[in-house]
Amino acid sequence: MNKRTSRRGNAIPAIFYSLMKLSYGKVFCDHLKKGDQLNYEIHYSCCSHVGKRRTENQDNFLCDGKYLGDIKDTVEFSMNGCTDRAQSYVFGIFDGMGGEENGELASLIAARCAAEIKIGPCPIEDLQQYCNTANEEICRYADDNDIGSMGTTAVIIAFAENEIDLCNIGDSKAFHFDGEKLEQISVDHYAATIYGKKPPLSQNLGIPSTEMMIEPHYARGYYHDGDIYLLCSDGLTDMVSIEEIAMILTETVAGGITDVNKTTENLLQKALDNGGKDNITIILCRLKKRRRGLFDKILHILRG
Repeated sequence: MNKRTSRRGNAIPAIFYSLMKLSYGKVFCDHLKKGDQLNYEIHYSCCSHVGKRRTENQDNFLCDGKYLGDIKDTVEFSMNGCTDRAQSYVFGIFDGMGGEENGELASLIAARCAAEIKIGPCPIEDLQQYCNTANEEICRYADDNDIGSMGTTAVIIAFAENEIDLCNIGDSKAFHFDGEKLEQISVDHYAATIYGKKPPLSQNLGIPSTEMMIEPHYARGYYHDGDIYLLCSDGLTDMVSIEEIAMILTETVAGGITDVNKTTENLLQKALDNGGKDNITIILCRLKKRRRGLFDKILHILRG
């Protein structure tokens, strides 16, 4: 993200966002059969690149429990893998602001806190607790070190036992692709601005509670074979249009490509080819239904 310090406008109540998104078309709709995470593999790929114009990477991520622990590190290649056991998995992207070093520190704190998320029976509540904790940690660090302003966006997706849960604050985005249609399932938190200019953020992690209460967006969805979830910082979406992103994902599905790593590399390269003005961080997750063995079938029956 650029070096601007966010100006905060009036935020729409979070409950409105939640209700609006919970009834949002077929992406997170009740008519999809509730899937069991035990029956699905998550093929994932992650990359974080400094871009062509920045000298420091203020982005961070959480991917299969890993994040950039050294603020001077940058990942300029894709990490990829596949979940190998039935448990909850959390993926996230964090785009720092408040000057280069402060932005890096804010996104690092958010990523470190995200690595501690424990998803239980109520995933949305766990994500709410995360947002409060990360916000407090960033504010505490700023106060202890006499930093005037530092913050970060956050977009997190949790693959829980029986559902998929989303949380975001700021303008780092989450998309759902069902093989035909790409839809944004996160909500951008922007304040009013002059027409033609990119608006400042109205919400982010790192806002003192004495100034305003943060109001992240939360949503819930279900497992469906072949679905793709894309998380990214604005370094991708500012450089690559939604239509171009959809085309790259469509080519992936149409070509029968199962290697999400290659697709992530294509998205990154497109952002760099189009200018690469900011740090670029991308996480791609594709769901694949497992072939059940005898043990899985017995366990499924016992679980009802």
